[in-house]
Amino acid sequence: MNVLMLNGSPHKDGNTALALGEMRRVFEAAGIETTTLHVGKEAIRGCAACNYCASHGACVFRDAVNEAAPLFEAADGLVAASPVYYASANATLVAFLDRLFYSTSFDKTMKVGAAVAVARRGGCSATFDELNKYFTISGMPVASSQYWNSVHGRAPGEAAQDAEGLQTVRALAANMAFLMKSIALGKEAFGLPEKEEHLWTHFIR
Repeated sequence: MNVLMLNGSPHKDGNTALALGEMRRVFEAAGIETTTLHVGKEAIRGCAACNYCASHGACVFRDAVNEAAPLFEAADGLVAASPVYYASANATLVAFLDRLFYSTSFDKTMKVGAAVAVARRGGCSATFDELNKYFTISGMPVASSQYWNSVHGRAPGEAAQDAEGLQTVRALAANMAFLMKSIALGKEAFGLPEKEEHLWTHFIR
């Protein structure tokens, strides 16, 4: 099994990476491989609403989004981790996720999702809610923990002092590992849930 982890911080070895590293150790102990992409340093522009992806199967902008798409398709779970900017996720990560989810047509049903927010002080819960919306619109179960998935620290490495925050992301990784393994067994025994044909209801006709 494999989890794709997205580091949405511009700083490769900052507090967001520290939180992901805590999760990685739990995944590896559970026999689950991890792939980490440092998204926050990339030059990622937002979606241009051109619908190129609908006919070509990939985003029109040839960057890290298209490189991540096959990794996402092969993964059993996705972790999106971001520092908090103005009570929101890093705009680079948001642009990346917008395009990654919109431009990929593969079925994401029952891939397990998890969001992690890292902040000096406030805005974690708003960022956590923002990131979870990518999963819940895509049929992806959201892994839970013992608290909302937030870690606190400002200077690089300072999050190592947040014992509760690090315990929270360790519990998150353990729950995520259990959920992915349970879903794999369920798919083997029962398959995926049947889907109705999608009904599109627009507010303006």
